[in-house]
Amino acid sequence: MSEQTVGRSAQPEPVPARQHVPDVPQQAGAPAAEATAGAAAPVVERAAPPAAVEAPVKPEDRRALRAVLRWTAAVVVFAAVGTGTAYGIASMERTDVPGLATATDGRWGYPTLVRPPLPEGSPGPLAEDNTAGAHHADLRKLLLPAPEGAEADEEPAGDRNGWLRTKTFLAEFGEDDREEVGQLLVDNGLRHIAARGWTMPDGTRTKIFLLHFGTAEQVDAGLRPAMAPYGAPGFLLKGTEKWVADKEFPSKAHTKGITSIEYVEEKPYGDEQSRQAYVMAGDVLAVITQTRKGTAPSVPFQQTVALQSQLLG
Repeated sequence: MSEQTVGRSAQPEPVPARQHVPDVPQQAGAPAAEATAGAAAPVVERAAPPAAVEAPVKPEDRRALRAVLRWTAAVVVFAAVGTGTAYGIASMERTDVPGLATATDGRWGYPTLVRPPLPEGSPGPLAEDNTAGAHHADLRKLLLPAPEGAEADEEPAGDRNGWLRTKTFLAEFGEDDREEVGQLLVDNGLRHIAARGWTMPDGTRTKIFLLHFGTAEQVDAGLRPAMAPYGAPGFLLKGTEKWVADKEFPSKAHTKGITSIEYVEEKPYGDEQSRQAYVMAGDVLAVITQTRKGTAPSVPFQQTVALQSQLLG
């Protein structure tokens, strides 16, 4: 091979701009300098093509272009405003947005319910091995606490340590029924009565009485048929005359293992209307009343009965 030939083969081939050059295996017998020279070959950039000469823009084309630009700017502005408005609404509370405010349904703001601890080794009132349905926790601590804004009723005169005297409870009934109700309580072995009451700003007065007996059977078989028959209560509250079953009370408010029967006073009921519920939970009979001038609302009544039932379960 002549020197002239070797010199030409050592010159690198021009590589078009930005073109990938695959690796080519070295031919057998070719000098190593050829591979080295090829690897170090410079990249040759192509010259940029001459700029195109702009054609003159006609007046009508300029007007169309300006219109397009104006509409584009308007769309951008509306999009920005819309995005800001959407973000503002999304970051607001529902009640802060006009037209989307959710009106209250009348429920009261009760504090978080906490059951008192049971004595060690004692089953709950609804446990399968607790055949008597006994409540081993302090009954006074099973009373539903008053909701926010309530004014607590003063403890009745003559009562001690949070236990209510039987005669104070009997005063809730009409004079003609007090003696018979009192005898029922004695016959079924009444132990204690825990009570709590409050008045809300709208004038609704709530009273809760938890009557403790020896067994669940005494409550279900001895008291319920006489005091809480279906359709209407067996004994009338003081100052009331006509009662019917409260059909507005939702079954979902009931607690599993607990029976509750609700009544509402029908017209004519005078200046005030009352609602009443009997809750049978093991060895405890809860009597809940709510009274208000005009009409007694159903929602807080249902809420109160449901929450007191949960505490007794």
